[in-house]
Amino acid sequence: MPVKKSAARCSPKARTTRKTYNLQEAKVVVETKGTGKPLLILHSEDRYERDADFIEELAKKHRVIMPMMPGYNGSTLPESIRTIEDMSYLYLDLLDEMKLQDVSVIGFSVGGWLACEIATKNDTRLKKLILVDPVGIKNRGSYDRDIADIYYNQFAVVKKMKFRDVKKDPRILTEMTDDEAMDEAKAREATAKLCWDPYFHNPGLRYRLNRIKLKTLLIWGANDGIVKTSYGRGFAKKIAGSKMVTITKAGHFPHVEQPEEFMQHVRAFLR
Repeated sequence: MPVKKSAARCSPKARTTRKTYNLQEAKVVVETKGTGKPLLILHSEDRYERDADFIEELAKKHRVIMPMMPGYNGSTLPESIRTIEDMSYLYLDLLDEMKLQDVSVIGFSVGGWLACEIATKNDTRLKKLILVDPVGIKNRGSYDRDIADIYYNQFAVVKKMKFRDVKKDPRILTEMTDDEAMDEAKAREATAKLCWDPYFHNPGLRYRLNRIKLKTLLIWGANDGIVKTSYGRGFAKKIAGSKMVTITKAGHFPHVEQPEEFMQHVRAFLR
């Protein structure tokens, strides 16, 4: 994914290793960097997290583990995985296969939904949970719009829903190579297959969020046009003891628009 170049940093980047795990009928590519306590990153459908500077910072103190969701960046999407809930069982198998313990999890958007699906089923390998503008539940009635329609609206409109300042979108579509464009097309296809029906939520998940007993932090962009802060407050109410913080001047991806403020909350929570 082409991104705008940032200022060079003095310290070298942590080395990234890639390994493919054969789980169920899927091949799951896992990127790992850094050493220390395990930190599982569940990327968003837009995958801005892969090359983000905050991943480098986290890798200085943690073993950062980022699986590529089935259908994204080399991981396969078999017919047996039709929903995010199906995927959650695959990830539980991955945690077992990697023999991970006391894992803190940060999930972004659809990745936050996936984190909740995992935590409501089996949290024995998990320690803490950070949810960044997650989707995945429906708070209101059948005919009320909880989650903005990214397929009905035009691209420019959706971009404004995602970013308070669209100039901070690091993705430069016009500079993609053919291979990068194909990866982007495959990722969008996977998102549609997994999240279209029901639209970006699991009708049963809201009734299971009470099962999450982990210490949980929700981080929300104050100007999120995909899922508004009222949606976030409804989400937080269903997870006992959870805390929600908002980041001003940020949309659906506060870690992209306001990375330092985002990391202040993450550092404090993980300490």
